[in-house]
Amino acid sequence: MDRAFPIGPEVDSSPAKRPERITLEGAWVRLTPLDAARHSDALWSGTGGGANESLWRYMADGPFPDRTLLDGSLTAKAASEDPLFYAIVDRASGPALGCAALMRIEPKHRVIEVGNIVYAQALQRTRGATESMYLLARYVFEDLGYRRYEWKCDALNQPSRTAALRLGFSFEGVFRQHMIIKGRNRDTAWFSMLDSEWPLRKREFERWLAPSNFDPEGRQKTSLRTNTISGTPAGLFRPMQQENGL
Repeated sequence: MDRAFPIGPEVDSSPAKRPERITLEGAWVRLTPLDAARHSDALWSGTGGGANESLWRYMADGPFPDRTLLDGSLTAKAASEDPLFYAIVDRASGPALGCAALMRIEPKHRVIEVGNIVYAQALQRTRGATESMYLLARYVFEDLGYRRYEWKCDALNQPSRTAALRLGFSFEGVFRQHMIIKGRNRDTAWFSMLDSEWPLRKREFERWLAPSNFDPEGRQKTSLRTNTISGTPAGLFRPMQQENGL
């Protein structure tokens, strides 16, 4: 190799699999393909109307003050291949409490992003909120074979930035004037998780989600510490008080 012009190491260049419309089962939630007819009532109750406008502050769409507007959005999202949307369903009570998508899918480079995450108030700050992100990460790395998992958000969205770090993503920087959203500038904060990091992240997710980590009232005994793996002191964050419910 010419040391004056170094190049990256060789890697397996076989493509990853595309995500499919399948159900991912957890102990607290299940992720199931978004279905406008089946999930509309619950998502209107939990994320629509004037009382839930703040959920959509940093999103490309919404808020949805009118039920027909939400139904139209859900119909389009359910038909989309990229982003590919999943409803987050509470296993105990049954309704859909939010949604998330796998998006910007690049099987050739084995890169994929999680985004379009919207949680109803009933899902925020619960074990199901964290478990839904664990289920998607496990699916991406273990079943589909991706090597890079991305999280992006408005750089002004501090709750989302804090959540990304708590969930084990590493901050990579800010893309200035990256997008125009609802007529406003958006600088975008980029985060990533790599396949080489996943085994440690997975271990910590499963430790935190274990029933033994919660008292009879459902309070955590120890916090999620994925951020310590990437060298960020856990004490800088408030794992169970993150404002966006992740």
